[in-house]
Amino acid sequence: MIPDLEIPLLRTFVAVNETGSVTLAGRQVGRTQPAITHQMQRLEKAVGKRLFERDRRQRNGHVALTRDGEMLLSYARSLLQLNDEIRDRFQAFNIAGHVRLGVPDLYAAYLLPLVLSGFARAYPQVEIELRCSRSVHLHAALMREEIDIAIMTRQPDFGGGVTIREEPLIWVAARDYVAGIDEPLPLALLPTGSIYRQRALDALGQTGRPWRIAAVCDSIAGLQAAVYAGFAVSIFPLCALTPDVRQLGSKEGLPALPGMEIVLKRKPSGVESAAEHLAQYICKELNNLPDYDVALQHDQ
Repeated sequence: MIPDLEIPLLRTFVAVNETGSVTLAGRQVGRTQPAITHQMQRLEKAVGKRLFERDRRQRNGHVALTRDGEMLLSYARSLLQLNDEIRDRFQAFNIAGHVRLGVPDLYAAYLLPLVLSGFARAYPQVEIELRCSRSVHLHAALMREEIDIAIMTRQPDFGGGVTIREEPLIWVAARDYVAGIDEPLPLALLPTGSIYRQRALDALGQTGRPWRIAAVCDSIAGLQAAVYAGFAVSIFPLCALTPDVRQLGSKEGLPALPGMEIVLKRKPSGVESAAEHLAQYICKELNNLPDYDVALQHDQ
């Protein structure tokens, strides 16, 4: 009979798969490399199956799972989620306070709703004050300690912060928009200084594609209005792709765009317990959100 599986073993197993490395998994769970190896041997013995391929690595250098390992991975993630929800729920009664959270309106609309609703259920005594603005303004507010934590697009002059998600950037247009390859591309972009704007113009410049500014908007709502109206093309993070727009690419003569790092940063003097719990919750949940390209392939 297979014994009850230990949560620490499952947590390490998931960490090994997510990091692709025994060494990196050890850093994530706070154990040495030999201890990680021993844990995985115990887990394989407990389930009576080999979980890792014999050569241990795929071509990309990551640890490779067997079919049994892939099956266990799905169950392990579900068990860990339930375990963490139970733990958070019973810890929540000791956590209370007011947290000032800064986030760009784009991420607030497309990445945070499920995260914040889950946190509110787990920590009902924590009050969240949400400030939506561009990343550059949020970073300045954070340095002035007007907010406690901020979720931002990483900028070249931002120091520190924890990368919590890497989000692809895509070209978007109205569903019936026809891009004329020989005509200057009409663009709807954020103001000068935006990393999104710079990525778009750099990519077009490298390919020699002519362009013109059709609209400058300080919010995702403004960009969406210009795109929905059909008079401009813009760049969105993949999470903001909806059935109302379509993704453009090489068929329309548009270059691939580099992805963006989404980071979380705390105010310089440190944060109280309620803010720290929110920060950790966001880091965990945004890393677990699904990729949107699979769900929305039918729109491309």
